[in-house]
Amino acid sequence: MTGQRSSVHLFHELTRDDLRVASVSALLILPIAAVEQHGPHLPVGADWIIVEYVARAAAAAAAQRIPMVVAPTLLFGSSDHHLPFGGTISFSTTVYYQLLVDIVTSLSACGFRRMFMLNGHGGNQEIMQLVARDMALRHPLRIGAASYWEIARARLIALRAHHGQRLPGHAGGFESALMLALRPELVRLPLPSRAWTGENEPLAADPFRLETHGFWQAIDGYSDNPAQATAADGRMYLDAIVDAVTHALLEFDTVTR
Repeated sequence: MTGQRSSVHLFHELTRDDLRVASVSALLILPIAAVEQHGPHLPVGADWIIVEYVARAAAAAAAQRIPMVVAPTLLFGSSDHHLPFGGTISFSTTVYYQLLVDIVTSLSACGFRRMFMLNGHGGNQEIMQLVARDMALRHPLRIGAASYWEIARARLIALRAHHGQRLPGHAGGFESALMLALRPELVRLPLPSRAWTGENEPLAADPFRLETHGFWQAIDGYSDNPAQATAADGRMYLDAIVDAVTHALLEFDTVTR
């Protein structure tokens, strides 16, 4: 793809007239996150910190080739499964669905016709996908929706990010490594240690979904073994994620013009 050199713009720093002009050609990325407990060692804003960094870094890279606008990160997500721990601000499933519908409707009213929701919290994933489907039926939109770890999964597996830990897991080795790379001053040391005997190879999709009452309490709110996380691994993972998301944005731009 060829094009003039451009730059990334933050939605909240523009005027209404700036946004009206930008909406004609720009791809808008909407990062969505969560504020929820992340074990005894990570800040409750971990999902927000990670996805906002990825969205802005990938948008800045993509903006060398296409016009990009980054919407304000939606901080809160659907996290009712973490409420028993405290440290969590959550919307219920139906409320979060309607919240995303209203945000996308508002962005459409601003004139944007191409949007990409980039997710940083597992509990948002299915809801976000339903919103994308329904909004494309109601409005003249081309809208994408994906979690950053799904976009980058092949690259992360090539880096062995699934070895000895869940990918992405929750507050385990993977997310702990990302936070050590991004905001080490917010990570509480020593990291908790837990023996984890899960598979080291990517697993095929399960034939059914299983949810168990009390599951998160039983594992103290974090998966696998945070103690193995390093900042060096986190930087390596982040580089791969940003590169993968950048390419996804460029591909989305190509197929939606």
